[in-house]
Parts: sequence; C-alpha cells; structure tokens
Amino acid sequence: MFFILVGLAAYIVLAGADFGAGFWTLVFSRKSDDRAKFGAYFHNAMGPVWEANHVWLIFILVVCWTAYPVAFASITSTLTVPILISAIGIIARGAAYALRGMAAAASDLRLDDRVFALASVMTPFALGATIGGIASGRVPVGNAAGNLLTSWLNPTSSLIGAFSIATSAYLSAVYLAADAWRRGDADMIRVFRKMAVRAGIVAGVLALSGLLVIRVDAQPIWNGLMTGLGACLLSISIASGFATLALVSSYNFGLARISAALAVVTIVAGWAVAQQPRVLQNFSICEAAAGRSTLIAVTISIVCGLILLVPSMALLFGLFLKGRFDITPTVQIPMPRRPQENGSILAISAVGSFLVGFVGTVFCSGWTQTLGVLCLCLFAVLAYLLAARPLDSDEKTPNS
Repeated sequence: MFFILVGLAAYIVLAGADFGAGFWTLVFSRKSDDRAKFGAYFHNAMGPVWEANHVWLIFILVVCWTAYPVAFASITSTLTVPILISAIGIIARGAAYALRGMAAAASDLRLDDRVFALASVMTPFALGATIGGIASGRVPVGNAAGNLLTSWLNPTSSLIGAFSIATSAYLSAVYLAADAWRRGDADMIRVFRKMAVRAGIVAGVLALSGLLVIRVDAQPIWNGLMTGLGACLLSISIASGFATLALVSSYNFGLARISAALAVVTIVAGWAVAQQPRVLQNFSICEAAAGRSTLIAVTISIVCGLILLVPSMALLFGLFLKGRFDITPTVQIPMPRRPQENGSILAISAVGSFLVGFVGTVFCSGWTQTLGVLCLCLFAVLAYLLAARPLDSDEKTPNS
C-alpha cells in the first residue's frame, strides 16, 4: 500500500501538471498569438517527460491488481464508467499531443487544442471522482456490487474531481512560471505568476470548503482528518499551499515548486491515514491483501525496478530542470521587485497560519490542538509585523 500511495503522489505531482497545462490552453484559446506562445512553452515543457509521467499510473495499476486482487476487481467493476472516461481522455490527449505538429491549417490546430484541452479536463475529474467513490465508501466488495452511477456521481466524488482539475492547473502554472524564469522571459513570468496565484486560491477554497462536504458525506474520512496524524498532515498541506503563494508572489519559483508538490503529497498521505485500515467498504487492508509469498515477490520486484527507474528519471528531470532541452537559450534575469508587494509574503503567511491555527484549535484535540495554538501565536506575530511595516515610498501620502 505504501508503494501504491507513493506512485499516486508521483502521478499527481508530475502528470497532474501536464493535465493542468492542457487546462490552460482553454484560457489562451481566444488570441492566436497568446495561444502560439503558450503552446511553445507548454510543449517544450512536456516534450521530454510526458510519457515518463504516465509510468506511475501503470505502476499503481500493476501493484494494486497483484497485491490486492479482490479490491482491484471491486474498484474496476463498480467504477467502470469513470475509469473508462479517464482511459479515453488519456488516449485522446496523447493522440492530440502527438498530432499537433502535423496540423497544416489553423483550423486543424484549433481542433487539436480543443481536443487536448477537453481530455485534460475530463481525465483528472474522472480520476478524482474514482478516488472520491473509494474514499466515501461507495465501493463494496464484489464484482460490480456498487451502483455504476452514484458510486462516482456524488458530492465527495464531484468535489475531489473539481479539486483535481484545480490542483492540476495550480501545479502547472507554478512549474511553467519556473520555466519562464529559467529562460528569462519577463512577459511570460508575469502571466504564469498570475495564473499560479489565481489557481492556488481556487484550489485552496475548494479544499477548505470541501471539508464541509466530507464532514456530511464521508464521516470516517472527516474523523481521520481531524485527529492525530491526519490533522497534522492536513495542517502541513494548508501551510504548504500558503507558502507556495508567498513564494510565487516573491518570485522564488524554485522553492515554490517544492512547496506546491508538498501540499499535494500531504493531501494524499492525509487521505491514506484517514481511511486506514479500510481499503473499501467494510474491507480492511489485511483482508484485501494477497498471500504472503505474493507480497514478498511484489516487494522484491518493486525494489529491483526502482533501482533502475529512479536514477533514470532523476537524470531525465535533472537535465530538464537545468534547461538542457530548451529550444531557446537560457538567460537569467534580475528578480522583479515592486514596492507595493513587499508585504505580500507576510500577509499570505499570516492568513495561512491563522487558518491552520483555526482548524487545529476548533476541530482537533491533543498535540494537534497544541500545534493550532502555536499557529495562532505565529499569526499574532505576523499580523503585528505587517501592521508595523513602514510604508514604501510609493505608498506614502503627500503629507508624510
């Protein structure tokens, strides 16, 4: 199960950004010049890694059906519809990406972009709805034992599906902003930075409001997220999200990549902690697991495979992040600074610490509640520093 969760986190962090890049083509579809410029960035970013990112999806499926065959059969039979939608989306998206360079006319290019964008939206939604069906306990044990529609068309699934789209757009904008910074393109830095902030705010609102949906529709998950390690991981995710907004606002895109990925990884870990020891409805991990010899063989195979896979992917992403695959030469530019944004880091950090502290003190107990109190104390300090911050020259009144 640990390997499955690691693969899921890697798939969301890496392939999720690719889905988000497809989502942003909808934003740039009105003006042909903007679409062409964004398309060049997005295809240059995806080119070296888009097939490697989907390795993690295959990894998840193989480990799941080998180590938990009954659970895998129950999930794939009850959630056939969203899994089929996601498979069609991945295929259509890959075909549109591969055929984009062969588009001869502008109308063909627009059609290709629309197919790619639609597939990039419906695929993360369907995958998120699948997770929502599992998390809300709507997948019973047995061949197609659950309802084929309500198992994935329900409040929790709809919430996680929408959150998957927002998270993908958020990760993509942060990563593309870092790419634009590496290339020294000031215009696209401003564009992607604005996209990252907006997508981060939407994702944060969906995440916080989604807690109310989970409280009503998936009570066991709510209980797990509000106590112990689940509450700690939830707090880390919220704090990482606000840290990303602060880092993006201050043009620290390299660190923003890390904090954005951490925010998503802790969400996956929090879900796992909240749901344990259940895999499905009234079906524990121990009950779902295959025989001991099978689990040992799977573990040995995974370790041997990772010995080959991890260094190869580390080399690939290392070359990519250093700009070795860039079509245009890398030019470092000075960090833009604007007087009116000097307090943005303090403001975002204050809001983040307040929300984490509020959740910890109101909904949690034990040492997690203590963490919430500390976050509220940090909020008080940050709010004081923000209020006591001297005005910049552009902010001073004429009589000052």
